[in-house]
Amino acid sequence: MAVEIKSKIVGYRIKQEQAAPVPTLQDENPLTVRIPSRPEGTLEAVSEKISYVGAEGRKKVYLLVSFMPVEGVVEGKRVVIERPVEFFFPSGQLSSEHQWITATMRSLSLAARGGYVTQAVADLRKVAWDKGLVRCGMNRWNKPMFHDSEVAAIAWSIQQILYRRGFLDADGNQVPVEELVERHARRIAHGHAWQPEAGDTAAPAVTETTTDAAPEKKPEGGGPAIVGHCPECRGELIMMDGCPTCYAGCGWSKCG
Repeated sequence: MAVEIKSKIVGYRIKQEQAAPVPTLQDENPLTVRIPSRPEGTLEAVSEKISYVGAEGRKKVYLLVSFMPVEGVVEGKRVVIERPVEFFFPSGQLSSEHQWITATMRSLSLAARGGYVTQAVADLRKVAWDKGLVRCGMNRWNKPMFHDSEVAAIAWSIQQILYRRGFLDADGNQVPVEELVERHARRIAHGHAWQPEAGDTAAPAVTETTTDAAPEKKPEGGGPAIVGHCPECRGELIMMDGCPTCYAGCGWSKCG
């Protein structure tokens, strides 16, 4: 449509089109992003030998945990963290029913892909049995750790794997997502797994004890009472099911 201009033109200006607003990304916590299934192909994994001593003596089992990078949005920015997505415990390592071991690992894998593996592993640490305490690993004060069952000992060992990977802290608590983003970026930049910072006061706990180490003193603030020393390895004896049993390494029992 033509418009007649009847007054003197003193200037002009080109009309600017208003730029469309940049859409902001909706926050999506990468810790809780649901992973539908284990992705195809190769995943980076940690394989660890776990050693513990229980009512049936010393046992050594192998555990595998797979990790993968997971994207999310934090404060409008796309970020990437590393999360565990798969737990695998090869059957045939324990005398327990293999189907229950396999079912537990599958449940842990589902919890990992669902975003609540930290709570699931912590809950497994509460499992108890009637065969006495199970000794597995050392705490940050270099004292032996005692657990209520084999399941609890293995769950604690899983927490230690996730701690050394930087996913949990030394007490098994979830590391904040901001720190996970920084650790993953640092790991990618340096090409190696996360290691505790110089200012990290909690050192990772050891998951294996050596049989030739000097016998430890009675644990402070907890643990069963020491009733003597083992005639086989000179380790400490504690009462298990009414019978003096070695918890230092060899699993010797006075009752056979």
